[in-house]
Amino acid sequence: MVSVGNVTTPERAPEVWGKVPPRNRNFTGREELLAQIRRSIGEVTAVVPLPQALHGLGGVGKTQLAIEYCWRYRGEYDVVWWITADQKALVPPALAALAPRLGVAHADTVGVDESAEAVREALERGDPYGRWLLVFDNADQPESIKGYIPANGHVLITSRNTRWDTAAETVSVDVFAREESVEFLTKRLPRIGLADAERVADALGDLPLALEQASSLMTQTAISVDEYLTQLEKNTRELLAVGRPTEYPTSMTAAWRLSVTHLQARRPEAIDILRCCAFFGPEPIPRDVFRPGGGPLPAGLSELLSSPIELSKAIGELNRFALARIDSDSRTLQVHRLIQALLRDDLDATEQAATRHVVHRLLANGAPRDPDDNTTWPRWAELVGHLRPSLVADCEDDEVRAFAIKVMRYLYRRGDYRTARDIAEQLLEKWTQNSGPDDPDVLAVRRHLGNVLWQLGEYDTSYRLNEETLSLMRRTLGPEHEETLGVINNFGANLRASGDFGQAAEEDANSRELHEKVFGKDDPRTLRVIGNLALDYALTSDYTTARKEHEHTYLEQTSGSGGASRWDILNTMTGLARVVRLCGDFSDACDIGAEAYDYGRTELSPDHPLTLKAGKDLSIALRMRGDLAEARELAELTHSRLSALFGMRNPDTLAAAVNLANVLRRMGELEDAFRLTKETASRYAEVYGAGHPYTHGCRLNLALLHRLRGRPDEARALNEEVREALLRRLGPKHDYVLSCAINLASDLSVLGEHAAARDLGRQVLGDLATHFDRDHYITFSATHNLVLDLRATGELEEAARLDAEMRGRLRLDDTSSDHRREILAGGRVDMDFDPPPL
Repeated sequence: MVSVGNVTTPERAPEVWGKVPPRNRNFTGREELLAQIRRSIGEVTAVVPLPQALHGLGGVGKTQLAIEYCWRYRGEYDVVWWITADQKALVPPALAALAPRLGVAHADTVGVDESAEAVREALERGDPYGRWLLVFDNADQPESIKGYIPANGHVLITSRNTRWDTAAETVSVDVFAREESVEFLTKRLPRIGLADAERVADALGDLPLALEQASSLMTQTAISVDEYLTQLEKNTRELLAVGRPTEYPTSMTAAWRLSVTHLQARRPEAIDILRCCAFFGPEPIPRDVFRPGGGPLPAGLSELLSSPIELSKAIGELNRFALARIDSDSRTLQVHRLIQALLRDDLDATEQAATRHVVHRLLANGAPRDPDDNTTWPRWAELVGHLRPSLVADCEDDEVRAFAIKVMRYLYRRGDYRTARDIAEQLLEKWTQNSGPDDPDVLAVRRHLGNVLWQLGEYDTSYRLNEETLSLMRRTLGPEHEETLGVINNFGANLRASGDFGQAAEEDANSRELHEKVFGKDDPRTLRVIGNLALDYALTSDYTTARKEHEHTYLEQTSGSGGASRWDILNTMTGLARVVRLCGDFSDACDIGAEAYDYGRTELSPDHPLTLKAGKDLSIALRMRGDLAEARELAELTHSRLSALFGMRNPDTLAAAVNLANVLRRMGELEDAFRLTKETASRYAEVYGAGHPYTHGCRLNLALLHRLRGRPDEARALNEEVREALLRRLGPKHDYVLSCAINLASDLSVLGEHAAARDLGRQVLGDLATHFDRDHYITFSATHNLVLDLRATGELEEAARLDAEMRGRLRLDDTSSDHRREILAGGRVDMDFDPPPL
């Protein structure tokens, strides 16, 4: 056991301890406040200033109180996690950073929002840890973090906003009591007498941050109390004479001015670093942004950054004078927001603009080169929080703008689409205002925003934006510019999302031609376009060509010279396995699909969205082959994981739900299959629209279940409606149309309309020759069902001839597919629908 203050706590440390700032060895007093927090911590507890205490910029010690609580009661928790919450955009990634420790999906695999939600849900479940504490530091507005607060645990919030009293139990923090101020000073300054400590405390208004500044200054300079108070009084008079803004406490301002004056005399180059820190955000600043290179900087600062030893000394001085807090573990430094504000206000407008631009250059220079490289994502995460406070959007420097665009790309690749959208919209507004709508940087932002909107499911908005952007880029940048080609690819995805599969194929074919001309046939960008085109071929029922293109892409990507990422390779492997299945080679599809699934789990992670999509497609292939138990296990796993990570309305979750319902139907669990299919069809209509082919495909599955549940009249009515809609949208020879017609013929047969079923069956068999050979499973299925209808209408000779021809091609010993077994068993064969990714 360890005794700390008046509290005895176990030596045991939490299993998970993250982001908590170092303990203040000089923490003083606040015992009643700590006890009050401990009593109320069963509820969400907010530490806020008293109404009569310092408002706005802080300094009363709210954060220090929360830090001390974490350290003092750490033995009571399995998890203690600290989240900087002064910007809403910083909360999801900070919460998501806990994901690996809880065994839930990482942000670099499923996106920040989904990972943060998975963390919240895991904490609420108490899985794997039931005793946890989350600290949201400097949460300004209750609304900004409300959706991220889990139940069933301990949550501590610090805020400058007293409005938290309507949303949480509150603990109000005032300045130090005088005895606490005296105790604090005598701890820091062992030689100070009680009377002198009283004098200093009185002069500084018992403000903890000001007392910290004073004790640090007197420790570093050996200045006497009398001299300190004399200088403090002189600075106070000067500050009052120039009308220092009233929201800044004069005592704090004077104490800060004294510290800066003495620091400047002792190590003047440190002031340049400190002033730069004032224009970053209040979050920890990565130490590595202070490095040479990356364009012109002021001569003094440039010289300092070129000397690692001198730079370390300067930063160390900031820490010693309590002007910055250094965290050696995370290699960051942090300046209190009040000190930042005072530093900024001490500069005139011209000096502010110049220093802010230096910070822009430091951010741009400190950023990794490639935001697509997931090994650099932790470094990008450290920079995002400084984008808005430093007013990067106002900067017109080319390299700084390139940095801002890379931030959007990082957020997009990481999956933090909402923050990416916010930043893109801010940049678009500012840059359009400053540079005009045709500026290349403005056009680049429009392209990224179109991407983000598509990922958020705002298909119509994305479509309109990309259409306008493509027109602007073709006119201003030219049809072969890299940015123009990028928008062309985005627009192909827009067309697929709207259900215009044929037009998407035309757009992607043109894109391929342009990519091959500009980049070459084997460039990774060209190969990604070919993968998109293969998807288009599959969506227009040309499975043979789709298979050929996927095979070509896979061979080029794995040749060792193409520079393809693991993401690209897995995406192509899954696409190849899918199209092999659609070609009717179910065993081969299972083999390739299993290899893709294993590759994803090994090279990316078991919960990466591409891995889960590979698992979903493998489940479909297993189902088609007839391995229903294995297919169900994988279907339930992928659906559960995708719904937990993305929510029920996500396209990948919807596709997994369709597969699970189809497995349940094949296993005879018709009511569960019907319920899930009905829910999913409704969601498809919400996400894609009532007229989208995928929405109709789900209704095809629903109609099949109507018939299997003994309602063939409802099945017929729905299939007739779906067939007409798909005919208008896709034409008579499309796979989805033909599958619907096969099921409609079965509806007619069950209703006793055998002649109508026979006529429709003959028509389907003729149309199938467009895309499918005689040995394809859909051709076998349509032929077998027609044989049954011919027998029912008494046309036995034609039925026998068709059956003999079919069985001559159908290997009787081959039971590698569910369809073959159904044919051999003599029953009707049904078609179902599984939506491929767009």
